[in-house]
Amino acid sequence: MEENLLGIGSRVKHPEFGVGVVIQVKSNSYVITFIEAGTKEILISYDKFEIIDAIEADSDLVSFHEIERSLIQILRKFSDIQEPVQMGSKWMGGKIILQPGGKDLKEKEIPIDAFFHKIVMVRDRLRVLEQRVNASNLNDEEKLNIQQYITRIYGSLTTFNVLFKNTSDFFVGEKTN
Repeated sequence: MEENLLGIGSRVKHPEFGVGVVIQVKSNSYVITFIEAGTKEILISYDKFEIIDAIEADSDLVSFHEIERSLIQILRKFSDIQEPVQMGSKWMGGKIILQPGGKDLKEKEIPIDAFFHKIVMVRDRLRVLEQRVNASNLNDEEKLNIQQYITRIYGSLTTFNVLFKNTSDFFVGEKTN
């Protein structure tokens, strides 16, 4: 690897640590945050990287806040990592009771936190599907058609937004003007 080849935001794959993003360039090393291994300092002379996306080293200094914000965006875009999502406190310890129409049938109780976990998994898997469609080799029209179906699915799931603590975690469907 050449001296100062990679700039902040470059994505690399390390044979031991996996995929990571350069968050700082020092005089003789890179500080890289790896998805699975955390933050590591690697010598610039290390030549076993697979460079996924090289960003030219910039002479301007970047604040830690800007790096952190960029890193979070990159990790969200290129990983299947689930972020912790909190359920609204009023639902803690609650249960869902499914009452069948027939009086001779038994009702079913489901802990609401187990149900909530399933809803979050559906949301996260939809996001991954969305990312994979956008990164695929499909043409723009095919991507748009699939994206419209995904948006409609999000819209169908907005009923469950009442369970989420933070509005930023809500399902969002098509917005009308």
